Amino acid sequence: MSMSEACVILFAIMLLLISSKEAASFQSGSRSILRAVGGENKAVVDYAVDLNSTNFDSVLRDTPATHAIVEFFANWCPACRNYKPHYEKVARLFNGPDAVHPGIVLMTRVDCALKINNKLCDKFSVSHYPMLFWGPPSKFASHGVEPKEEKSEIRMIDDGRTAERLVSWINKHLGSSYGLDDEKFENEHLHSNTSDPGQIARAVYDVEEATAFAIEIILEHKMIKQHTRVSLIKFLQLLAVHHPSKRCRKGSAEVLVNFDDLCPPDMWSPDKQEVVSNGKGMLGNFQICGKEVPRGYWMFCRGSKNDTRGFSCGFWVLLHSLSVRIEDGESQFAFRAVCDFIHNFFICEDCRQHFYQMCSSVTVPFNTSRDFALWLWSTHNKVNKRLMKKEASLGTGDPKFPKVIWPPKQLCSLCYLSHNRRENGTSQIDWDMNEVYKFLTGYYGKTLTSLYKEKGHLGDEVTDGAIVDLVASTNAVVVPVGAALAIALASCAFGALACCWRSQQKTRKYYHQLHSLKNI
Repeated sequence: MSMSEACVILFAIMLLLISSKEAASFQSGSRSILRAVGGENKAVVDYAVDLNSTNFDSVLRDTPATHAIVEFFANWCPACRNYKPHYEKVARLFNGPDAVHPGIVLMTRVDCALKINNKLCDKFSVSHYPMLFWGPPSKFASHGVEPKEEKSEIRMIDDGRTAERLVSWINKHLGSSYGLDDEKFENEHLHSNTSDPGQIARAVYDVEEATAFAIEIILEHKMIKQHTRVSLIKFLQLLAVHHPSKRCRKGSAEVLVNFDDLCPPDMWSPDKQEVVSNGKGMLGNFQICGKEVPRGYWMFCRGSKNDTRGFSCGFWVLLHSLSVRIEDGESQFAFRAVCDFIHNFFICEDCRQHFYQMCSSVTVPFNTSRDFALWLWSTHNKVNKRLMKKEASLGTGDPKFPKVIWPPKQLCSLCYLSHNRRENGTSQIDWDMNEVYKFLTGYYGKTLTSLYKEKGHLGDEVTDGAIVDLVASTNAVVVPVGAALAIALASCAFGALACCWRSQQKTRKYYHQLHSLKNI
């Protein structure tokens, strides 16, 4: 069998595998960490996450939370039933999309009375009920742990038998002052993002959240029209290859492969709407970054007020992360994909117009990824400078996270050649562009994805920047299925396809494929 015949067969097998998963993918809803039980008129919400031996490792490994509490109990134990209301009072503070203090402590429980959990409970040497353990989530998910070991990072909570005492124990170990009566955006302990470069690592969760939220906005406002389909497809191509999250790359690739089914040209017609009850089309049932996203809260991008930061922060981080991941030959395509996406799908009218004006002012095509990354950085600072004045005069900014020129000296002192104050009060900064680009690639590249690298969510990367020369036509545009599959899905089969293609096409240059995309 020739190499070309093998490639064709492998590609056909992959498409069949994806098709077999479509129905389940489109019909699956978000697995919320809130479990509602009760009658038709009133629901009792459980905030603590129920774990068992099948999901214990995955939930604790994937959580954005810094700390975790695992309660081991038995459903037949009266003391456990009486303790549950106390545990739930504390879980309300930390768990779920409406959490008062999200992303800090994941509160979970394991029922040791279920046979499926026997080995799990034995692993933690559970000696009585209820029994609570505290530690980093990843340590719970690792191989056999003995909580009684002196060097173990998992420790037993010895004084948490009431809600008040459990919160007191948490405060003692975190140096916090949380209270059972806390409400959202009260008694916050938010970390500054201008002094600790490592804080950006938590933004990888916000990048996923922003991606899912952007698609939700597009569907909510029925913005996918005949004239906007190409813009969406190009942006999805960019996400499928360069999104910092493997889950979002995979989801973007699956949307591209099935684009005509998910987003048919007549998707908003009355006939189509009758088929899908949520009014968002088939794409509304597809979760682009996986079943755990959106989570309903922000991590790095959480503001101190309800109406600050959040999505706008997460989307900017996404754009910067894309800008430092592209190859030189992709810079102009990435520029056009970002500009057209914002022009067609950004719902904030002033922001949309202002950004597109800056896009329109670019007259020379970008030749390098460095040029595009620095243009986006400069554009973001222009936006911040404009908003600083408005927020200062109207008092609408976030007092704990005021707009600043980025990066501040605390994060990159070498970026500044000089920083002078003019007579009118404005700043004059001379930048060392090489140092700025070095900072951007490190901050929005390696540091941003450091948490996911530890958890194995990044997957295999393609370093040559090539788009695989296998395409499938849709009614709207030619979609690079090879890029969506071989790069994003990162499975053995897809990796084999990419390897197979590269063995035949290694002498071809990337701009040949890029030229075809420009003519769309």
